[in-house]
Amino acid sequence: MSAVTPAQVVEAARGWLETPFHHQARLKGVGVDCIGLVIGVARELGLVAPDFDITAYSRMPDGNSLMAYANWHLTQVEFEELAPGHILVLAIDQEPQHFGVVGDYRHGGLSLVHAHSPSQRVIETRLMFTGNLRYVQAFAFPGVA
Repeated sequence: MSAVTPAQVVEAARGWLETPFHHQARLKGVGVDCIGLVIGVARELGLVAPDFDITAYSRMPDGNSLMAYANWHLTQVEFEELAPGHILVLAIDQEPQHFGVVGDYRHGGLSLVHAHSPSQRVIETRLMFTGNLRYVQAFAFPGVA
């Protein structure tokens, strides 16, 4: 099997657009949350076993546990290297609590594909380094070339 490319990661994430937001769901077109989107993309691309999952979290997850899972299963990248196909972890309020897949924004720059609770669906938005969200860490899927 050939290596998975960053473009394939973005394409797979975009395949989940408009999927309704549902806490701990994992079904494209039916329901998904932010970490479920990342897990779903990894499953689709064969980067994890088809039954791989992480479910031991609440609607407002413990940021330390989430970061431990991310550090165990993903490869850290520096923010200066942030590019389409990477995974971005954001803090809401104080704790890291939100994941998304970095894309290439159609008008230039970067975007974020993520299961957005206030919008109640998976959306893609321009990635702006302003506002009340704080960017915590960027990661790459192991096996993505």
